[in-house]
Amino acid sequence: MSAPESSQPRILFVGGLGRSGSTLLELLLAQSRDVCAVGEVVHLWERALGADERCGCGERFTACPFWRQVGDRAFGGWSAVDRDDVLALKDRVDRTRHIPRLAKNSLPPEQLADVRRYADLYTRIYRAALAVSGARVVVDSSKHASLAFALSWADDLDLRVLHLVRDSRAVAYSWGKQVRRPEVVDGEDFMPTFSPFEVSKLWTAQNAAFHLLAARAKVLRLRYEDFTADPAGTVRRLREFSGLPDDPAALRILAGGESDTSAEPAAPSRAHSVAGNPLRFSGGPLTIRRDEAWRDRLPRRSRAVVGLATLPLRVRYGYLGQRASDESVERA
Repeated sequence: MSAPESSQPRILFVGGLGRSGSTLLELLLAQSRDVCAVGEVVHLWERALGADERCGCGERFTACPFWRQVGDRAFGGWSAVDRDDVLALKDRVDRTRHIPRLAKNSLPPEQLADVRRYADLYTRIYRAALAVSGARVVVDSSKHASLAFALSWADDLDLRVLHLVRDSRAVAYSWGKQVRRPEVVDGEDFMPTFSPFEVSKLWTAQNAAFHLLAARAKVLRLRYEDFTADPAGTVRRLREFSGLPDDPAALRILAGGESDTSAEPAAPSRAHSVAGNPLRFSGGPLTIRRDEAWRDRLPRRSRAVVGLATLPLRVRYGYLGQRASDESVERA
């Protein structure tokens, strides 16, 4: 299935710090035919082109028909991409330390050329993904605020940003666990782990950056806790934010059949996702529930460190009390 290539592809960029439910949310959104979820494209250059890791469909990147067609449309084939040049460009543009510069109203000509050339690589991929899939919106769950800022400088991109937030203590607990990466075909590899203090710094920096981004792009904030409490309502809100009509059929993936209580939950359509949580390889109906294991398993000292280090933004997001505020989605 293919569609005419859009001159201004529409992107829903999921931003925030990892372990906040982005893969789960992306997989849910991807059940609609008008949504194409491509995973964490920021890692395509190293993990897909470099290591030929598995796509969410189960095939190696080079063997996936979807990504082959995307490469052909975007660049005339992936072999035409100078990966070393892209990685060098990425280092000059897409790093957290560059955000203060990217947040400005103007850039020196040489820096602006780098940023726009970098953003154009992604724009080409998004446009090609829409053409190959026939969808109207691409979901990129890269999460990196620096990439979102770079994309905000693109001339021909309809960028809409979802700022996904989760309680910093839950995120710290999750980043402390060792999680295998099933997309690695040769050998065994695990996701990185971070100390509570490191997570506190990353959580604060990434979330604060998306407050700055609201001056340059359309940003919608969503808490993981509110998403898991009302997944159907969340999907409807995000489709509206993305300029898409309601699609009740997309909710058939949910165990419990929120779209039709008399029907069996549907097996999910696997997204052609680059990198992300191992959940993307799941083949069964989704049961969405809030993971609160951190409340019992995160050591008291670690909880205190993270709680204190992230206090200002935890207050802002309503994480001080036992119950979060009733506001489920707010504009950034």
